[in-house]
Amino acid sequence: MKKHLFLFGGSPPFGPKLGKLFASYAQGPNGKVAILFLERDGWQHYMPRYTSILAKNKLTNFLFLALPTSDSSMIEELRSCTGIIIGGGETINYHKEIIGTILGQLIKEMYDQGIPVAGFSAGALISPLHCIIPPIDNPFNKHLFLDGLGLLQEYVISVHSSRWNEEKNLKTAVDRLPVSGGIGIDDDEGLYFENETLINSEGNNYVVVEKR
Repeated sequence: MKKHLFLFGGSPPFGPKLGKLFASYAQGPNGKVAILFLERDGWQHYMPRYTSILAKNKLTNFLFLALPTSDSSMIEELRSCTGIIIGGGETINYHKEIIGTILGQLIKEMYDQGIPVAGFSAGALISPLHCIIPPIDNPFNKHLFLDGLGLLQEYVISVHSSRWNEEKNLKTAVDRLPVSGGIGIDDDEGLYFENETLINSEGNNYVVVEKR
């Protein structure tokens, strides 16, 4: 069973190339994609940023799953989805609501079964085995080293890489953790991993740091 992971360094939308690829793995017109996001006022007006490119590829059935949630029926409905998107926002809050929860366990199970997962910004940060949150992105103003979803075992990820000047933080994480390397993803960049191997990109604005 092939595993499909799409990581983006900034906000949605998908780029046209990776959006088409994600839609195809999510079964296109016959698919249903869950979008996990932090609930805030006016969230309905933001959702087309996630759905627009997918809709152009005939993927039009979506489950909007606002976090935090204790609605077991919504979590159960997630099982029927053929694709999962984890949105952007306050990374520490996404981590709190997903990592170590039933929801997080289900995402990992579905990913291992071949359901494509996409993470934008915060969603990308929590996707690897090791979740690295830089000082600029948390209220403690510290470089946080936390558990992640485990969708990517050998690499750590940084997002908004150029804008946040993340190269030093990424190298620190690679040196400290038992990983092969790290990948810094810029705002306008998307990466596609098949079976945890990087095989496609859109934007060509990313940097790979190998373990020294």
